[in-house]
Amino acid sequence: MSWCQKQIRLAQKPRGCHLVHDEIVSQVPEIAKYKIGMANIFLQHTSASLMLNENADPDVRVDMEMSLNKIAPEDFPYIHTDEGADDMPGHLKSGIVGVSLNIPISRGRLNTGTWQGIYLCEHRNYGGSRKVVVTLQGEKS
Repeated sequence: MSWCQKQIRLAQKPRGCHLVHDEIVSQVPEIAKYKIGMANIFLQHTSASLMLNENADPDVRVDMEMSLNKIAPEDFPYIHTDEGADDMPGHLKSGIVGVSLNIPISRGRLNTGTWQGIYLCEHRNYGGSRKVVVTLQGEKS
């Protein structure tokens, strides 16, 4: 059993849901060394989230952002408002969607479904770049 862990950085994204699958995989070439295993992808932030979702139709990203804004609207009477109107809704969305994914590795690749891709959901208007810890565990080739 072999382990590998590295911290990567995702480029700053505007508010919304962004397909970052290739951006993550390109920064973790070590995945190719694993015959079988698991990848844990953990976002080190509280106002953004990670999700696995449909990677073909960009309308999914628009609909996801629109739906999350309905679930956690900025005009709700939040108490935690020190960092702006988008801060507390960002925390709620992050808590609902989550900040961690576990994806199997098979034959040196993330074993996602045909239409699945990793999304970064940026819940802040100006979130900045995002740090991600990727932990690989498994049997190397």
